[in-house]
Amino acid sequence: MTFYGFAKSVVYGIFKPWYRVEAIGVENFPKEGGVLLCSNHINNFDPIIVGIMAPRPVHYMAKEEIFRVPVLGGIVRKCNAFPVKRGFGDREALRSGLKILKEGNVFGLFPEGTRSKTGQLGKGLSGAGFFALRTDALVVPCAVIGPYKAFHKLRVVYGKPIAMEEMRKNKASAEQVTELIMSEIAKLIKEHQ
Repeated sequence: MTFYGFAKSVVYGIFKPWYRVEAIGVENFPKEGGVLLCSNHINNFDPIIVGIMAPRPVHYMAKEEIFRVPVLGGIVRKCNAFPVKRGFGDREALRSGLKILKEGNVFGLFPEGTRSKTGQLGKGLSGAGFFALRTDALVVPCAVIGPYKAFHKLRVVYGKPIAMEEMRKNKASAEQVTELIMSEIAKLIKEHQ
């Protein structure tokens, strides 16, 4: 068993019963090939919850400061995360994200770029559209719904993959693609709240 698999099973055993986490739409998750998994962001635990409920290992960008923390930095790296410098275009992080998708893996992204202070879905940044347009990865919208309160139900909903062929053919901008992704996330939230 890999470190990721071990860590996932341990964390799953803690978080699933504590937050009564339920995954909906797992059948929508592609079994192979690159997947850009785009979710809303309501809590600092979102990457963990989305990651443990996903049927495949998920890679994430994480702020570079985390990687400087002794022990934690090593654990985060072994759990498929890579550093990103926030506040300006980090070309190395963009290349890492594209490589993950082109190698047929799952790359998890929170298009809002930061956690929502209100719990409401915010505006997505163009990064999601950038990754969607530059690879053949399937884009899977995801919604985390419910309060992060002990023994209250928390849902992770996976929507159907969003076809990007039309957007690429019409030379859509990264912003337009991100808007489409955000609208699909909004539909999942509305439908399952």
